[in-house]
Amino acid sequence: MFEQILFYAISAVLLVAAVGVITARNPVHGVLFLVLAFFNSAVLWLLLEAEFLAIVLVLVYVGAVMVLFLFVVMMLDINVEKMRAGFTRYAPLGILVVAIMALELGQVIWLRASGRNLSIVGSQQPDGYNNTKELGRVLYTDYVFAFELAAVILLVAIVAAITLTMRRRPGLKQQDITQQVSVKREDRVRLVKMDAEKDA
Repeated sequence: MFEQILFYAISAVLLVAAVGVITARNPVHGVLFLVLAFFNSAVLWLLLEAEFLAIVLVLVYVGAVMVLFLFVVMMLDINVEKMRAGFTRYAPLGILVVAIMALELGQVIWLRASGRNLSIVGSQQPDGYNNTKELGRVLYTDYVFAFELAAVILLVAIVAAITLTMRRRPGLKQQDITQQVSVKREDRVRLVKMDAEKDA
């Protein structure tokens, strides 16, 4: 009974965070909601006894991808001075997100340490079951084409992000690589002949 209550509570927070991602007008608030959504998804993976997926979701998405999202958000045409001036107004939402994440993770760890079965799939896996091995077997056999397609889509997304940040903007100084490579010595160095000065 308690497992279902915990599942529905975490799922409700996940849905609220997902709605917050697409409805937040402030891009930083949207990123914070996305962090909360990823973390709640990881907790749901823990309840499904998929610890490897949960830790990968936290380490890769929350730890690395969200940093890239923040970089992209900051590199878009946003008034950075205005955002920096009101930096403290993001603190309450950030503290709330961190508090919810800590509460959820604390509940799962405390209940698992107490010896209760938190699995929402009905039965525990047999001894010797390796979640990482099974995941790799299924991923590289049944879903290998979908896996490769996801890699291509991520590559296209990386190229699109680079294109967005490398566009020409007014007042932006850019290097001309061909001009720098084709420069000659005479264009950069000028030799001046002058008489030696004598000490007085």
